[in-house]
Amino acid sequence: MSVKVLIVDDEKSIVKGLKYALEADGMQTDAAYDGEEALEKIETGEFDLILLDMMLPKMDGMEVCRQVRSFSEVPIVFLTAKGDDMDKILGLESGADDYITKPFNMLEVRARIRGIIRRSRTRAPKPEKKETLIVNGEFCFDTDNRRLTIADREINLTSKEYEILEILVTHPRKIYSRDDLLRLVWGENYTGDARTVDVHVRRLREKIEKTPGEPKYVQTKWGSGYFYKG
Repeated sequence: MSVKVLIVDDEKSIVKGLKYALEADGMQTDAAYDGEEALEKIETGEFDLILLDMMLPKMDGMEVCRQVRSFSEVPIVFLTAKGDDMDKILGLESGADDYITKPFNMLEVRARIRGIIRRSRTRAPKPEKKETLIVNGEFCFDTDNRRLTIADREINLTSKEYEILEILVTHPRKIYSRDDLLRLVWGENYTGDARTVDVHVRRLREKIEKTPGEPKYVQTKWGSGYFYKG
């Protein structure tokens, strides 16, 4: 498959190494060395994936990610320092799809990129849908048009947030564990942390729940997983 990756890092040696490895694997690459340049290239170019360093001049990676998510669902993978777990969580909360820890193995980077792009293009198999329009009071979920409205207000969801909600809403009261959701949304070969699911569910609740700490729609069965009350 033809793949174009934007590499965003202010360390030119890292950019050079990534460009060499990805181009040797048949991918096309472009580079940006600060947050403002990255945002401009993303707005005007077409990329299949963004490799985005967290610490950047002019605009940090998380702010770049937040702004990109206002107009694009292009997969974003953060490059993070080893052991910075809070940065990883904050990165996912800002809209990233995954993260890769520095220093990284180039073979792993290439494999992760291809896996993420494959999933974004071919969407993992989902349980068979039972309905196309699901209404629960002010909550209206249209699976045909991938549209959610609450009290006639359209809610903008990222691709991953939508897919999680779709699985839960089309199977009300069925409990899905984090591992279930990882497999269905991120794919069988995903090797990231299961906490990724928790971060995406928390972001989803912040968008659809009046009181995220006391959710009405996406609820938790402690020790088991998540479910839609219906």
